[in-house]
Amino acid sequence: MKTIVFFIFNRPVPTARVFERIRAARPERLIIVADGPRPSRNETHLCAETRKIVETIDWPCEVHRDYSDANLGCGRRIVSGLDFAFGIAEEAIIFEDDCLADPTFFPFAWEMLERYRHDDRVFMVSGNNFLSSERPGQDSYYFSRIPHCWGWATWRRAWEQFEFDTPGWTTTRDPDVFYGPPRIQEFLGRQLDETITGKIDTWDYQWQYFMGVKRSLSIVPASNLVENVGFGADATHTTTESPTLMIPTRPIAFPLKHPDLVAQDVGRDEDEHSVLYAWLKEKKQTPLRKFFRKVRRSVKAAFAG
Repeated sequence: MKTIVFFIFNRPVPTARVFERIRAARPERLIIVADGPRPSRNETHLCAETRKIVETIDWPCEVHRDYSDANLGCGRRIVSGLDFAFGIAEEAIIFEDDCLADPTFFPFAWEMLERYRHDDRVFMVSGNNFLSSERPGQDSYYFSRIPHCWGWATWRRAWEQFEFDTPGWTTTRDPDVFYGPPRIQEFLGRQLDETITGKIDTWDYQWQYFMGVKRSLSIVPASNLVENVGFGADATHTTTESPTLMIPTRPIAFPLKHPDLVAQDVGRDEDEHSVLYAWLKEKKQTPLRKFFRKVRRSVKAAFAG
């Protein structure tokens, strides 16, 4: 059954835009997840107004609602909402209230969910592509080690393995689990530390860690199919506009052209790292730092063997 999970909170304007795209796609099942108002802010009316937008479902559809009276926060609400959703559905497309999809994303994601349903190498389908250039004669999508979740899809088989509290990281603290050069690995490790301590309220650094541990793949469309329309002061995380991330959508053509192999496109991943992390400078690799990295990798290789 074609299922969409829609996360809403306190922003009626982007919620209405995203919901119109969902309505046009007419999913067979819609699971709506809402967080409650924060006690320290006067937003009860905004949460109520936002929920009112999704009250009327005017197409044949099985509807489930998971509304919280209390505020769980971004991380816990996404995770508990997806736990709820995948207790019902085997697979689903997932949107937050600011993820506006091109109409072609829906058939693209549903085709990917069906095609790779039983392929344990693939854990998600992303709607995001932050590379502006396309290659002549390219496939309709490629496989990546970099997960993006501004409009995405996954299967119960992947989500049920996810551990929000990342016990493996707190035990090993090995940044090599993240894909990328040392500067990116160390940055992602610091961000994950801040989510564990509560400084950052999110879930996607944990998901990136999880996918790194599993060495799993994300499907990335050849053109960007979902744009984030929620940049601004009322956002939880995207409070500052970013030309690098604010990529407009462009429809994908059908029938899709499939890659010959299910394998990471290293070149595309390196290109994306150079775009998204251009601001992040490499730390000087002192002889002592190089030595410890070499020792850590040797130990890992010994245990892997």
